[in-house]
Amino acid sequence: MEAAYREAARQLAQQKRCVVLSGAGISAESGIPTFRSKGGLWEKYDPAVYASIEVFRKDPSKYWQIRGDFIRDYNRYQPNAAHRALVELEQAGIVRQIITQNIDGLHRKAGSRQVIEIHGSLREITCLQCGKQYLAPNVPDGTPPHCDCGGVLKPNTVLFGESLPPQALDSASREAQTCKTMLVIGTSAVVYPAAALPSLAKQHGARIIEVNIERAFPDADVVILEKATVAMTRLLEEIRTFIV
Repeated sequence: MEAAYREAARQLAQQKRCVVLSGAGISAESGIPTFRSKGGLWEKYDPAVYASIEVFRKDPSKYWQIRGDFIRDYNRYQPNAAHRALVELEQAGIVRQIITQNIDGLHRKAGSRQVIEIHGSLREITCLQCGKQYLAPNVPDGTPPHCDCGGVLKPNTVLFGESLPPQALDSASREAQTCKTMLVIGTSAVVYPAAALPSLAKQHGARIIEVNIERAFPDADVVILEKATVAMTRLLEEIRTFIV
């Protein structure tokens, strides 16, 4: 493991132009439930019922049953050491872009400026009738909540059955094709098209550094099997020895 940290730090410090792909694992230590891991949301709730656009149009209360508390408690959830480490790496000119599958908004809350939220964010909520925007945690009561005009509110996230925002997807693809290194943190690599981004980066000559509890990318060049907060704190310390 010592060698893996050293090699990852050397790669990041020397090559720079790093793009990060983050998944639920980076936010789990901030108290945010994961989706597919053991004990995750989809073990308790069928996503085809509680997180599909088809069901939302018929009965939005299903979605708000599992997301309402998070949105109203939005200020309770704070970035952790892994999020903050990425902010420092961005400020040092090493990380140029974060592509995240997460909808919790913690990268932006931590202070990262270059973030592509390919699945959207729970931070912004829109009235489907008049288009009025609300910002979490400031949404009306109700399951589902309604706008002043009477319209149903929907967070700006991608539900099952919806397409990813084309601009976000195009930007993510472009970043993957032009980065020198892709740092993959806390993703199970089962949700496409995000899961294909490391392979796309590899095809265009990038090296892949994976930080995960369990290995998900067989073609990763450097693998650090550790929780995100522990790994990123240690990796940041190693990088500092290269850039001082």
